Amino acid sequence: MTKIGVIGAGSWGTAIAKLLADNGHEVTLWSRKETEAAALREKHENESKLPGVKLPEEIFFTSDLEGAVKDKELLVLAVPSTAVRSTANRISDWVEPGQIIVNLAKGIEESTRMILTDIIEQEIPKANAAVLSGPSHAEEVGRGIPTTVVAGAKDKKTAEYIQNIFMNEVFRVYTSPDMLGIELGGALKNVIALAAGVADGLGCGDNTKAALITRGIAEMSRLGVAMGGHIETFNGLAGIGDLIVTCASRHSRNRKAGYLIGQGRTMQEAMEEVRMVVEGVYSARSAMALAEIYQISMPIVEEVNKVLFENKSAREAMTDLMIRDKKIENPELPWADAELK
Repeated sequence: MTKIGVIGAGSWGTAIAKLLADNGHEVTLWSRKETEAAALREKHENESKLPGVKLPEEIFFTSDLEGAVKDKELLVLAVPSTAVRSTANRISDWVEPGQIIVNLAKGIEESTRMILTDIIEQEIPKANAAVLSGPSHAEEVGRGIPTTVVAGAKDKKTAEYIQNIFMNEVFRVYTSPDMLGIELGGALKNVIALAAGVADGLGCGDNTKAALITRGIAEMSRLGVAMGGHIETFNGLAGIGDLIVTCASRHSRNRKAGYLIGQGRTMQEAMEEVRMVVEGVYSARSAMALAEIYQISMPIVEEVNKVLFENKSAREAMTDLMIRDKKIENPELPWADAELK
């Protein structure tokens, strides 16, 4: 049995707390609101964020952040990407040297363009930050639907420790040393999912969705590899796997927000209707800034930014994507007639 503190009682934090408790660990789930913590203690269900999922009696629910962090063998950070820095700063005094902190959020900090595990280690230099990512909607993990993810860490021992803690018969965990690639995959796929949702809102079909997923992973891979990530990561669970589920699933808040924008809502109206953090909105500008820094072509990300922040119509953005200059799909592949020369 491992003592684990899960920081953040949103849908994902709640689902992971249940998973870890079901695995036999001693779990404390922290909510920033005492009213929410009290409701969780009383009903053992997160009625607003994960309705219908009964939580084990053994989980300890609290709004005491210090109590959720101190003396824990493992910390799981399950707050929105925009709250990672402030939360890491708040808990830093209670973290022991070498403490493993598993980040669940997916995003890139807009002001610094840093990935989230780097932010955690900047705020808590003594921590050993790791990441868990992949195609894993909380609604399905909470119900025990088979799910597969990847744990990224700087060293194999840490990754395997996380693998052993989280893995069970319905939650399979792979390991990887490519933390940068995993984090970028998790952040960038949300931006592409906004585009996929916009296409759905415009009334486009399966052909369009498949095109956005395929060309979206090409954009993600180009930037990720240029920044030091590995192509294998983008071809795996944290890349194409997470992209597919986020673009296609009814559970995806990014796809839903995009759908509403495609239907004519403004960005703000869409975010208010979704009623949860739409991570892709916060990562879109960062992705575009990184594309410019690394001189990477990311036309889907560019059009998403124009729709979100420059009042470009969704229909015009879709048209502009279709009438771009003619391209070769894979420029590195040789032509037979070129070889003859």
